[in-house]
Amino acid sequence: MLEDDEFIRVVKNTPLVALDLVIRSKDNELLLGMRVNEPAAGSWFVPGGRIRKDESIEEAFLRITKEELGKSYPIDNARLLGAFTHQYQTNFARMPGISTHYVVLAYELLADVDQRQLPVEQHSEYRWVGENSDLTRVHLNTQAYFGCLSS
Repeated sequence: MLEDDEFIRVVKNTPLVALDLVIRSKDNELLLGMRVNEPAAGSWFVPGGRIRKDESIEEAFLRITKEELGKSYPIDNARLLGAFTHQYQTNFARMPGISTHYVVLAYELLADVDQRQLPVEQHSEYRWVGENSDLTRVHLNTQAYFGCLSS
């Protein structure tokens, strides 16, 4: 793991690669969390995380599902929705003038998740949201996933 001063240089100069977990319920709703950290703090967003150096996508998926959902899921249980570009004017350190650029691989996972049992380090609260719900404060990058869901 990089120290914050090293990592901010990476954020300033390169795109990051991440996985977004588009957790879908049987009712076709998405699990969203209220982001605590930048970028996108104060927005409803899907769980996810960065892929680490020398970590395969499969290993990252196991780790990120464990960290974000409290349980590891193999990537074979998920469906790749596609690659997305996420750009933000903010960064994790809230340093002015440094934007964040992610290349995100979004995976849809049908899972029965108890939102009351989820970790709160990255998200202060969780809710299930349908495409016809009030999407106020749902980040535009997350809103894009509603159109990608399988029936």
